[in-house]
Amino acid sequence: MLHKEFSSLVHFQFATSLTQPAPQQLASVSDPSPSSESLKREFAVGRSALVVDDVSDVTEMLSVLLTHAGYQVVTASSARAALDAVHGQHFDVIISDIGMPEMNGYQLAREIRQLPEYLSVPMIAVTGYSMFDDKQRSLSAGFNAHLTKPIDPRALLDLIEQL
Repeated sequence: MLHKEFSSLVHFQFATSLTQPAPQQLASVSDPSPSSESLKREFAVGRSALVVDDVSDVTEMLSVLLTHAGYQVVTASSARAALDAVHGQHFDVIISDIGMPEMNGYQLAREIRQLPEYLSVPMIAVTGYSMFDDKQRSLSAGFNAHLTKPIDPRALLDLIEQL
């Protein structure tokens, strides 16, 4: 029950962020100023992203966000499926949950980092884990960053751009 409520909260926050105009946009929707900039990012066009989460609402939300930003997105519902994907295609960024059955995100990050072509690919943990040592565990496993759900879509895109 709590898991469903959490997923709904993540989905609601994302949908709200995409559909509610910024206060500056209310005055003039056709205003081409930076305040009316969409989530589309030039750096993302032609790039690919892998999104890994065992909760379909989360993978769908992140997929929509990244697709809207210009990425070609592949989703995986498990760490095993993600490993199959990285062996079949190269990704420019990987976003993964930590708490998944069978193989968690920490183990997934360690496995991916052992592949030479993924030594420097940005990896972001997007997770509900927010205990004091969870961020350090993510970084030690090979993630470049650790975000706690629910996430701010623009903050995620800004972070990817910085990595």
